[in-house]
Amino acid sequence: MSHDLQALADLADAIAQRRGESPEHSYTAKLLSQGVEKCAKKFGEEAVELALASLKQDKAHISAEAADVLYHLVVLLAASDVPLSSVMDELERRKGVSGLAEKAARGKND
Repeated sequence: MSHDLQALADLADAIAQRRGESPEHSYTAKLLSQGVEKCAKKFGEEAVELALASLKQDKAHISAEAADVLYHLVVLLAASDVPLSSVMDELERRKGVSGLAEKAARGKND
């Protein structure tokens, strides 16, 4: 596993461990205790912040916001009981498939 993928796997492991911690002492536990809706909202907010940062072309700000997006994505996956490995399997399945063909197979037009 590459360094980048290992860091993402380590993040998923840390989030899973914090699930059982006190929401008063762990931001992750607090988010997870508030359910999928709150986790989805936070993910969406962070994604918008990343999009806005990218318009300013400030690489350090983009990196910081992208880290927030990845963190909140993995929290949302945990809240949804979807393991990161399932997402990685889906990415592996799509490898070598044209993005246009893959979207067409799912009925996506954008």
